[in-house]
Amino acid sequence: MQKEMLWVISLGGSRIAPNEVDYKFLEEFRELIEKHPSKKFVVVTGGGKTSRIYMNALRKLGQKTKKQSLAGIGITRFHAGILARFFGKRANEDIPENMKKVANLLRKNQIVFCGALRWSPNQTSDGTAANLAAYLKCYFINLTNVRGLYTSNPLTSKKAKFIKNISWKDFYERVNKIKFKAGQHFVLDQSAAKIILEHKVRTYIVGSLKDIENIIIGKNFKGSLICG
Repeated sequence: MQKEMLWVISLGGSRIAPNEVDYKFLEEFRELIEKHPSKKFVVVTGGGKTSRIYMNALRKLGQKTKKQSLAGIGITRFHAGILARFFGKRANEDIPENMKKVANLLRKNQIVFCGALRWSPNQTSDGTAANLAAYLKCYFINLTNVRGLYTSNPLTSKKAKFIKNISWKDFYERVNKIKFKAGQHFVLDQSAAKIILEHKVRTYIVGSLKDIENIIIGKNFKGSLICG
């Protein structure tokens, strides 16, 4: 399958349920997929705020990072199941737990939803999405709650500057300045940065469904590109 016919999307939990389930967003996302029946998608769902609530509780109880992460993985898979049901016949019924199963499900579904596939040190669902993009040899889109990549968090810093284009190497170096924490909130995690560097995965970071559509049809988009 040609790269531009298959897309892996990392869908942050903050977009699925910022405080409660964002039904309007999910409807718009489903409409976007329905407009492009010739294209296929793998959507890796994050845990977002819901994951962090449970992870923080486990952290306060003195549980180790692995147990915190396993709780987060459970929430990402729960989100995947909810979205698969919401999308109906276009999506998978079973939530896969390995990359081979994802590839098999793509043969009969336009869109395949999954959460984190397995526990691995210092990895979030972003790492899962990057791994899948490398495995499936396609492009990778990260949909988050900000426009793209910034020099610092634009939600908390007025000095944050937008970065339109960045190389795989420079992005990897930037991300690795941040200390990993289970449930961390950043546009892409350290594991994802390493994977897209090693496998040269063309990666987009955007904040809207309109930008996703512009990317998949080859139009200009408002977001960041990690490539080269």
